[in-house]
Amino acid sequence: MNGITTKKKGWIWFGILLILFVICSYFVLSQKPEEFSPYDSESPSPTGLKAFYSYLENEIGMVNRWEQSPKFLPDNENGQVLVMVEPYFTPDTKTMESYMDFLERGNTILLFKNNPKGFFDIRTTFVESMFPEQTINDTSPINFVGDIHSPVRIEPAGEDEILYSDELGDVAVKRKYEDGTLIVALTPYWLTNQEILKKDHLLLVLSLIQEEGLNNDTIILFDEYNHGDTGTSSLNVYQDWFLLLLFQGLLVSILLLWKQGKRFGPIVQPREETVRYSDESLRALAAWYVKGNAYHDSLSNQAEYVKYLLQERWGIPYNRDWKECGVFLHKKWKTKEDGKIDLFTYQLTQMLEKKKITKQEYLEWSKQLDTLRKEVEEG
Repeated sequence: MNGITTKKKGWIWFGILLILFVICSYFVLSQKPEEFSPYDSESPSPTGLKAFYSYLENEIGMVNRWEQSPKFLPDNENGQVLVMVEPYFTPDTKTMESYMDFLERGNTILLFKNNPKGFFDIRTTFVESMFPEQTINDTSPINFVGDIHSPVRIEPAGEDEILYSDELGDVAVKRKYEDGTLIVALTPYWLTNQEILKKDHLLLVLSLIQEEGLNNDTIILFDEYNHGDTGTSSLNVYQDWFLLLLFQGLLVSILLLWKQGKRFGPIVQPREETVRYSDESLRALAAWYVKGNAYHDSLSNQAEYVKYLLQERWGIPYNRDWKECGVFLHKKWKTKEDGKIDLFTYQLTQMLEKKKITKQEYLEWSKQLDTLRKEVEEG
């Protein structure tokens, strides 16, 4: 019993140490710098978009991140602007149809990508550029300066409106889709934290966003769905309070199961199943007698054993019957009167001569023989 208690205490201390280890690991690992993917609107790194996102949030107010599939984009409002900055993958047909439906409902999509081929049937051609810095031309007589790192230029369709161009070709175009507008630019680099305030990048980007006009009801959404896994786990969809409640519930469940005696780990076999005892044969024989109702045989064997003890301890001959043993018992059995001894030997002889006895008779005479046995063994 002490061994079991010691083992339980050991498991309790092990559980406490494990919990402390998890808590310490959480605080240690949480001190590591958070890693962000390029063009993430929450990233403060040089390649992130947090500076531009915060600027729009302060100036316009209605700015949000969109992390769900485009098929869930709001369809009850128009005048929304969806900003897609350097998507990591080319959407499949169904996803592209969802973007098209969003456009046709009267919304605007701004696609900033180095090579937008495969998006919205945009065609591009490769160019050779020695230096990223280019003079940007628009419809105004004023020229702007910006860095263009894209190796391609856009091939505009007949209905496209050219917004920006340089000496190598078209850099940004606008295309109508029913009530909506698609604006494609080859300059996602302009929106990054390290470049947004350099040269004329901020002015050029704001001009594209305001191309269709902004008002107090305009909602700007930064599409993070096309960035795939941005380093967040599936647990991030749950609130912190829910995760804490879930952890506490798990801990309470484990403690309740432990209290109720539920097993954790391998089942330990009882000692009785692996250890052989000296009285196993007697136990088995007794069980066989009880199961077969062999009360007479059991009582006869018990009486013969007591007669064997009488010969060994008190010198009463074994071949004497119980009536003849009464004379010798008068001298040796000090705790019982002579008359009761004679009655005992007489009734026992009659009981042994029966062919069948009941369970009650067996229990009564087995008890009396056991009393005589103890008397003989104790001397």
